[in-house]
Amino acid sequence: MQISSESVKVGHPDLVADIIAANVIAAILDKEKKLGLNLANMPHCGIEVFLGKGICLVGGEVRTRVFVDIDEIARQSVLDLGYNHAAVGLNGHLMGVLNAIIPQSPDINQGTSCLLNKDHEIGAGDQGIMYGFATDETPEMLPLPYVLVNKMMRAFEYCQNPMFAPDGKGQVSVDYDIKTGKPLRVAKVLMSNSIDYRFVKGSKNAVRDAAKKIAFACLGDCVDKKTEFLFNPTGEWNAINSCSAADSGVTGRKLVVQFYGGYPGAQLGGGAVVNKTPEKVDCSAAFGARYVAKNIVAAGLATKCAVQLAYAIGIADPFSVYVNTFGTGKIPDEKLGKIIGRLFDLTPMGMIEKFGLLSSDIYRRIPRTFFMDNYRWEKTDMAKKLLTAAKA
Repeated sequence: MQISSESVKVGHPDLVADIIAANVIAAILDKEKKLGLNLANMPHCGIEVFLGKGICLVGGEVRTRVFVDIDEIARQSVLDLGYNHAAVGLNGHLMGVLNAIIPQSPDINQGTSCLLNKDHEIGAGDQGIMYGFATDETPEMLPLPYVLVNKMMRAFEYCQNPMFAPDGKGQVSVDYDIKTGKPLRVAKVLMSNSIDYRFVKGSKNAVRDAAKKIAFACLGDCVDKKTEFLFNPTGEWNAINSCSAADSGVTGRKLVVQFYGGYPGAQLGGGAVVNKTPEKVDCSAAFGARYVAKNIVAAGLATKCAVQLAYAIGIADPFSVYVNTFGTGKIPDEKLGKIIGRLFDLTPMGMIEKFGLLSSDIYRRIPRTFFMDNYRWEKTDMAKKLLTAAKA
């Protein structure tokens, strides 16, 4: 039995769009902090970005006390990713930037602002359903294929070999034991990376060999002599035909690869995450659900766990909480759901404070990976409380 996960490099056009949106929010938070940022005056943003051939359109809705230069942020975001020449598919120096941002709807604001909300809370910025997932098959409590393919993306991003241009994506397939459900080995590795031929010395085989060396080094002991490696399977990917020169980029289009890599049982809900401020539960509850699921697994109450949180616009508390431990739970899932309701503050305000979601640093980091970093939602500080409540 094989399970595969997919991921993309930060130079993929959809991730570039995510990064531009996240950087706009980070810039707003930086300036708001200087004015005394708190829960009562926090900005409310939903930024959408579209990248076409040489064009960047930034739209969405924003309520803030500050001004940020959208043109400068979009260009610098692109340049920081290495897109500085037509030879790599996008040039931040020459890219056209269109600003179509509008003010936030007052009808939404009256539900999300704790000053205007009828219950004086930060109500959910929209209705929606978010999922969190955890499994004990890696130290990160994430699916092994997801962990490995993300490590491979970071390895190619940081390899400092200029022939590997910014745009790329990959897949890792892992063999699992049918009886135990545990991962055994990496069976197949697929890496597609645009090639900047200005820096290529030697044949295409030399490029492939260099790519295989990077991939297998980061995958470590999980690969063996029988592991298959496939590189640029069409036979060619010239960087001049990469990023928005070849394909458009849109915020939120790579949610599956960001959320657990398409691993079976790890469902996808809600909408885009990195382009929203955290009163929108697409953002905060995506991390809240992961936090709950990870602590359940860390407590030894299950080896695999999915948590669903549902919200209604303008209302702070979850509309419903659902837990699925896939038959691995030490106590009934229904009991776990009730315990979650007692122990965890899953209101937007509670999650914003718990996870420090008004930090601009978080927005500059999360587009690369939602979970594989020292974020507060990755802590297992509730495991002991969960275990105690389960025994009661």
